Formats: sequence, structure tokens, C-alpha cells
Amino acid sequence: MVSDRIRSFLSDRRPESPCLVVDLAVIREKYQAYQRALPNSRIYYAIKANPDPAILSLLVELGSFFDAASINEIRAVMAAGGSPEDISFGSTIKKECDIASAFALGVRLFAVDAVAEVYKVARAAPGASVFCRILSDGKGAEWPLSRKCGCDPDMAIEVLQHAHRADLDVTGLSFHVGSQQPDPNSWNAALAETSYICRALGDLGIDLTLINLGGGFPARYLKDVPSPGAYGEAISRSLQRHFGNRIPNTIIEPGRGLVGDAGVIKAEIVLISRKSAADLHRWVYLDIGKFGGLAETIDEAIRYPIRTPRDGEATSPCVIAGPTCDSADVLYEKTPYDLPISLAIGDEVLIESTGAYTTTYSSVGFNGIPPLRTYVLGSAERQDFDGNVYPLAQRCS
Repeated sequence: MVSDRIRSFLSDRRPESPCLVVDLAVIREKYQAYQRALPNSRIYYAIKANPDPAILSLLVELGSFFDAASINEIRAVMAAGGSPEDISFGSTIKKECDIASAFALGVRLFAVDAVAEVYKVARAAPGASVFCRILSDGKGAEWPLSRKCGCDPDMAIEVLQHAHRADLDVTGLSFHVGSQQPDPNSWNAALAETSYICRALGDLGIDLTLINLGGGFPARYLKDVPSPGAYGEAISRSLQRHFGNRIPNTIIEPGRGLVGDAGVIKAEIVLISRKSAADLHRWVYLDIGKFGGLAETIDEAIRYPIRTPRDGEATSPCVIAGPTCDSADVLYEKTPYDLPISLAIGDEVLIESTGAYTTTYSSVGFNGIPPLRTYVLGSAERQDFDGNVYPLAQRCS
């Protein structure tokens, strides 16, 4: 869905294509929905989804905590008014100098998934709090995160024992059930594993007090997804099942679920062609592609809703591609996309639910194409933002 505020902005301002328009009012509503769904969990926004300064400032105002993947994301939160005590350095792959820099800034919570990472934290951030990420298969997720970060449960026990011996504050565990996870029950298996680890470490005199439930909360693309409330109910049932009356403190890390539906990309059709007289599919080339911010179309994992001014007319299957000279810059070909037959070169299209993982994936100038321009529409409850539009280039020097 495109908010009325975004529609009005596109109609009144007619910004050059391609561009992303984000409505802060939608993010505010999403944040409050997750607060209601999981009232006993702290929300740590996954900054990597969209680190726009206006988004970070709004979330600071709302009382959010933050999950950072780099020292620059930590600095961005602090520049937006956030406190370092409210930031988790959630990447399990960190340079020791960046750990030291984060610690010097006041960050005290770090993720690990290997013994070597534990000792980097112990040297660079003595006495800091650590949690260990465990592997999750990400079954059912549209963007699985199953192998790179995390370790198996038995190794997690070893990792946290080393952290304890290194005089770190061993606080808990984390996992991630896969980005764009449509099944609210997907947290159950991971919580069963975390309860096993908690019991095993408890027997060794190490009591864990924190479970990081990770992200996975979805945006709405072509399919309906469960509400935040449905996720909250399923997660609460699993916590009760596996921890009984001794439920640890919990945090969630929504990124896509907070900002995805708040953004819309305006794009333009540059070319419509066929590859031969016998080709059954038209090729529709947009002025944005994988290198312009739509990298999550890799393997056609994320299928964005695309709206045209000719919707409702007869359609036929199309291959959709980006504007660059790279042959990998094809968005949808294995499963062609139905678009109106009457589409013409120069028609504008809206690519919905693109508030997450678009600006951060946009290249700095591949093929000479500039990074994706962003406009942020202020939250109606913030008078200093209300009615104003801030191009990203004017806000970041």
C-alpha cells in the first residue's frame, strides 16, 4: 500500500525518477504495533535496513534501542541523539579496533559466535556484556540467514564458557529465523535450543538472563503476512512452553518489519522490447535495478509489488530488468511478472514496500548511475518534521 502522504508528495512535487519516498508516520505506527505485540520485549531496530538520519531520530524519540552492524552505524545512532548504552553491536564479525572504538563510545553489549571473537571482545572491551548467536535454518523465510552467522548449540556452550573465563558478562543468546519470515511459529525450534543451552550453562554456574529473538518480521509484498500481534502471540506461547515461569529478558530486532512498508520507489520504464520475433515475453527495462537498490531480487527472493498507471487492463508475462550493462541486472525472469500490455516507454511505476534494504544496497555509481535518492516525509506528531521533505543529499554532508 502507498500512504496518502506519499501519493500527495509524488503528485505535488514530481521528483525525478528513480527515487525512494519514506513516510515516517508509517514507521511510527509499525513501532507501536510491535510494542503492543511484545510488550515485555525491548525493540532494537536493525539499523542496516535503513539508516536514514530522520528514521533514526524518530526511533530515538520513540524510545527504541538499536542493533548495529558496524562502528559507523553506532556513530549514526549517536548523531541522531541515541545513547550508546542503548546500542547492541550485533555483528559477529568485527575488527578488534572497531570493538575498541565502540567500547570507548560507551557501547557495552556485543554479539559473538566463536571463541576467537570472545577474546577480541575481552581484549578490546574488558568486562563488556556478550551474547552468543546460534545457527537457525531459516526454513520458510524468503531471505534465509542460515549459515554465515552463528554456531551450533553445543559450540555456543563452549563459547560462553570461554567468555565467562575471560571475565566478560555472559548475558545470553541470540538467533535469527530468517528475514521475511511468514510463519510466526518459526521461533519455537530456536527457543527450544536456547532453553537447552540455558539449562546446560546453569548447571555450570552461568546464568543467562537475555534472549535476543532477532528479526524476521516481514513487510507486505505480493502476499499477505501475519500481523505483529500474531507474531507476538506465537512467540509468547513458545517462551512459556520452553521457559515456564522463568522467562528471561527478551529483545527483538525488527528492521524490514518496521521500515519496509513505509517506503515506495518511483521508477520509469526506459525500454520495452523482445529478443526475437518468436519471444513470448516482453522485456521491460526500468531506470532502477539490482545495482540501484533492488539487490534482494537476487534469485527472485523478494518479489516487490509493482503498480502502474494502467493497472486493471489486460496483462501478459514480462521479464523485468534494470538499466545497467551488467547481465546480472535482471530482476524477474525465472518467474515472469504480469504487467499491462498497454505499458509504454516513459510510463512511471511505483515499486511498493521498498523502505528496507534499498538505499543501503544502492551502488555509489555503477555505470555512472548515482545512488538512490531518498525523500523522507515527516511524522505528523513531530512539528519540526511535519510538512517538510528532506532529500538525503541535503541531510548528509
